[in-house]
Parts: sequence; C-alpha cells; structure tokens
Amino acid sequence: MGVKSILLLTVAVIAPQTVWSQDVIELDEAFIFSGLFPVEVNRTGSTVEVLDADDLAGSEVGVAGALDRLPGVSVTSNGGLGTSSVIRVRGLDGKYIGVTIDGIEVTDPSRIQNTFNFGTFTQGMPSRIELAKGTQTTVYGSDAIAGAVSITTWRPEVDGRSGQSSLAVGSFGTANASLSFGFRDESGEIAATMSRVHSDGFTARPGNDEADGFDQTELSLAIRRNLTDAVTVGLTGLYTDGSSEFDQSDTDPLAQLDETRTGLRAFAEISGGAIDHELSLSYFENERNDLFSPFTNNFVGERVKAVYLGNTDLSGAVSLAFGADWSEESSTLDGAASDASNGAVFGELLYALSSSTDVTLGLRHDVYSDFDDQTTGRVAVVHRGAGALTYKASIGNGYRAPSLYERFGPYSPEVVELQPETSRSADLGIEAAYENASYGATLFYTEIQDLIGFDGTAVTAARPFGAYFQAPGTTVSKGVELSAEWTIGAADVFANYTFTNAATEGSRLSRVPRHDVTLGVSGALSDTLTGTFDVRSVRDTENFGAPMDDYTLANVTFTQSLGEDRDAFLRIENIFDEDYESVPGYNSAGLSVFVGLRASF
Repeated sequence: MGVKSILLLTVAVIAPQTVWSQDVIELDEAFIFSGLFPVEVNRTGSTVEVLDADDLAGSEVGVAGALDRLPGVSVTSNGGLGTSSVIRVRGLDGKYIGVTIDGIEVTDPSRIQNTFNFGTFTQGMPSRIELAKGTQTTVYGSDAIAGAVSITTWRPEVDGRSGQSSLAVGSFGTANASLSFGFRDESGEIAATMSRVHSDGFTARPGNDEADGFDQTELSLAIRRNLTDAVTVGLTGLYTDGSSEFDQSDTDPLAQLDETRTGLRAFAEISGGAIDHELSLSYFENERNDLFSPFTNNFVGERVKAVYLGNTDLSGAVSLAFGADWSEESSTLDGAASDASNGAVFGELLYALSSSTDVTLGLRHDVYSDFDDQTTGRVAVVHRGAGALTYKASIGNGYRAPSLYERFGPYSPEVVELQPETSRSADLGIEAAYENASYGATLFYTEIQDLIGFDGTAVTAARPFGAYFQAPGTTVSKGVELSAEWTIGAADVFANYTFTNAATEGSRLSRVPRHDVTLGVSGALSDTLTGTFDVRSVRDTENFGAPMDDYTLANVTFTQSLGEDRDAFLRIENIFDEDYESVPGYNSAGLSVFVGLRASF
C-alpha cells in the first residue's frame, strides 16, 4: 500500500511466524520529524503513521480520504469536497489534534474550538503527512491530547531543476490540477506548489437537489539558503483561497462560505558549536465570510508565534532538545475582537540505555495570564528485542486550553472563568518486521477531565441561550489498533482494524465507530500496469445515543506507466454505490470515477 505504519503491537498477534517461513530483516532507518528533533523510526516510542507522496497521489482529491484509512483514524463530513470535515484520532475529535503545515500552526483561533477543516485540504498541496498519535502536548502545547498532524509540502529530491505536475477530472464536475517546481544545489533550495480544484458537487442535504460546489486555489513556497557552513536561513509560506457552497437546511440550500488562509514562517539555523540553534517566527491568518448566516458573518483568526529550539549531544548516549516559545492568538467576529497569549519552556531528552533500548523524556511548562499554568510530561520507551520484535510504550499527560470563543464569545460564562481540560494517556505494544510480512497492534487509553461543556439551561439576560461551563465527569477513549502487511508473490496485501470504546460517563461519544476495518491488495498487473483495491467497513456508530447505519466502501485504482516518469491513472470510488451518511442528515458521494495524468521532470 505504501503507507509506512509505525505501530505498537501485541505479542499474540505477531508471534506465530512459522507458517510464512520468514527471515528477520532490519527495521527501516528512515526518520520521523514529529518531535523536537528528527529521530530514526526504530528509536521512537511514539505511534506514528506516515503518508508519503505515492500514498497521497493514489488517493482521493480530498486528503481526508487518505487519512480515513489509517488505523485509529476516522473522518466525518457534512457533504462533499469543500464542506466541513472532522478528523478523529482514537475517538477524539479535531479540537484535540494539533496541525502544522511546513512548521506553521494552522488551526483556526476564530472557530468554536481551535480546529483545522480537512474538508478543504486537497491532494495538490501535501507531499508528506505524519500523524503522531497519543498525547503530543510536550511538543505542541495545547490542543494535542489525541495527537498531532505534521504536513510537509513538496521539496526537490535531486540537484538542479525538478518538479511534478498532475491533472485529474471526474464525477460531479470535478477537476484538480497541481504543479510543483523547484531548484536545489549545495547552497540551498527553493520549491513552490500551485494547486487548483473545482467541483460542481452534489447536494449535501437529502431534502433538496441543488448541488453544492467548491472552488479553491492553493499556493505554497519554501526557501532554504546556506549563508555559511554554519548558518542557514529560510522561509515557508502558504495561501489558500476557496469558496464552498453548503445547505443551511433541507429547505434553505443557498449558503456559501468564502475562506482564505495565509501563513508565513521565517527561520534561522546556527550549527557548528556544542549546541545547534534554531529561531523561528510565524504568522497565520484564517478568514471566513458566511454572508448568508443569520448570526455571525465574518470570522478572522490570527496567530503569531516565536520559537527558540536548541539541541545538543550531551554524550554518545544522550541527546537533548530544549527551548521556549511565545504565541498570541486573536479572534475577530463581526468586528468584536478577543485575544490571549502564553509562553512556554520545554525540553526532550533521548537516552540510549543500551544498543537496543531508548528512552525519551519530555517536559513542558506553559504560563497563562488568565488561568492556571500547565505542566505536562511524557515518557516513551522502545526496546528492540531479539529477532523481529520491537516493544514500545508511552505515558503522558496533556491539556486543552479553552478557545477564545469559549472564553469570550456570546456563550462565555459570566462568573466562573473556564480552566483547561486535562488528560492522561498511555499506549503499549510491540511490532515486528519480516522479509515478506509485518504485523502491528496498539493498545491505547486516554482520559480527559475538567471538560468544557455547554449548559443550555444556564439562561440569563446576557446569555439567553445558555453558556459554556466546566462540566463534571470524565471522557475515556480506549481500544486497540491492529495492522498487517504481507507480500505474496507480486501482490502486497494490507489490513488494519481499530476497536474504539469512547464515552463520557457511560454515554458514547457521537460519530465514533466502535469497529473500523480496512482490507486491500495492490500489485503489478503487467510490466507497466499496477492496481490497488481497498475495502473499508464501519460498524456500530452512534449519534447522540441513536444508532447509525453501518456501511462498507470499496475503491480501486489503476495506474499505467507511460514511460519517462509519466503515469495515467483511473480511480473508481465507492464502487458499489453505497448510500451512507457519516453525519446524520448529510449525503456522501456515491459511485465516482476519476481519470488523470501525473508527470515528474
């Protein structure tokens, strides 16, 4: 499949190997970049999923589809491409997930909670996506209780001029085109990506037949320049400008949301001494205009963030990363502004206890002016056992600060100020890699206390519809992730299963499937033709206590090599035209067909 899964496993799943007559192979020495410094995949105690350029190129126009097939991940959407889509990791939704693009934090401070809408994030922009699961608060601060998504746009892989392009057209009047180009030499690199998508769409609501279209342009830029052997400076930027049609209700289909995202990050790296230093300053703005809303019409969220990061090798066995950051967020709703800032110090220690065991210790302290300071920590251990087995475990705590909307919006509490939600989480397992197979499983557990809820009965003259409050009770999400990949002749077979039991005081969390299964096979059909077939089945989901229908989706992709780094492809989604809803009252796409061309140069 190409999805590189770094999974925690249970011994029972991976122990019986004799049937395959497998030889043990070395683990992949590739690096992941989700922590404070890059680390080899077999030295991290974290559970990290990686989608590379090939995985993304063979997937849907919307990136959410590729994420949806990962173990422990589910996505719900209020309609088609461009509509609101929520990603859940291990049962916890977007307000608990940090998201960065090229180092720029892109969750929107003007939303009800700080989240990123993956429904408008399309295939042309990302080249690599890392999802670090489990609490990542010691690295990302607030809003990373469930995990963190780190997105990287295209970069040159060879010296000189290079690039890639793609064009696809298909169902619902959809057309998607992207172009990436750049230059790299010993003094640095420059890379740019331009993407454009248009879709006539389909009606999001079953009560009308008026299609909901989507148009968006995406741009990214990355510059890196080596001023000397010891000093490197750089700049990354992103810009998106999109328009999404949606249905206010079954009887009111005429609504449109215009949205722009603008991000910029400048950095400097200084190396050569005992300590390597990095300084960065970033800015992000998300503006939404909902002219048809009877309530708020204009939303502007902004974030400024400054970061210092240092790292050093204290000895041959110990590496240390440390630093400090400061950020300020603001939200302006129809001209009414609110803002808040915080500072933090943090550190991460990687200690090689032996040639086969590594321990990572993380600690962070955040200072807030409006509520209690927060101290978070995390311990992760990885042990590379004899043969093919690797054992991993992690435990940590985290928090989610109340959003600006919750604190200062029209439903903010009048008397008692909101405090952060707090969490504890752990995961445990083992992994194995053989010459023709790999197996994986993760046991995970997260509990969240000091919940921020909404009380519709807390009605006052100033709060006629109620207010947010610190809700009693505990949210617990626990379960297991299993995965396996086999090479059988010319075919690669892959499978993953996630069981999630997520509830607050016995009441199940809405739209979290208890059972989520993906099965698939990919391989060469001829010297120039490859194919991939996958099936995903979602079972036992509730929406505010009411059961939702189960559904099964099947997709197939064929790729024909045209030579000279050119490919033609055909993708058929929802082959059996399953009629299903991931959000009650909102349609999902039926049978869809897309054809296209890709080229590298």
